[in-house]
Amino acid sequence: MILSDIRDYLQHRGQSTLADIALHFDIEPDAARGMLDIWIKKGKLQRRSATGSCGTSCSQCDTAATEIYVWKSSSLSVELPLPADCSHSSN
Repeated sequence: MILSDIRDYLQHRGQSTLADIALHFDIEPDAARGMLDIWIKKGKLQRRSATGSCGTSCSQCDTAATEIYVWKSSSLSVELPLPADCSHSSN
């Protein structure tokens, strides 16, 4: 897989979770994260989390499912909405 494949995938979708990217390209999340970091360093991609505490407080969410990557497009004038908050309560 090459970086342009990831670029094309994210440009088409606008945003995606790390888990979805890894599944789509049939690679490990850590391998995908390494390639995504290159686009982040180039200023083309932004990493977000589903919520501030999701994946850290209840430990029930897969961190790859809460790590969201958003392609920065000059043609978009508004931010894309993030997925709904984690449904797990933090006890």
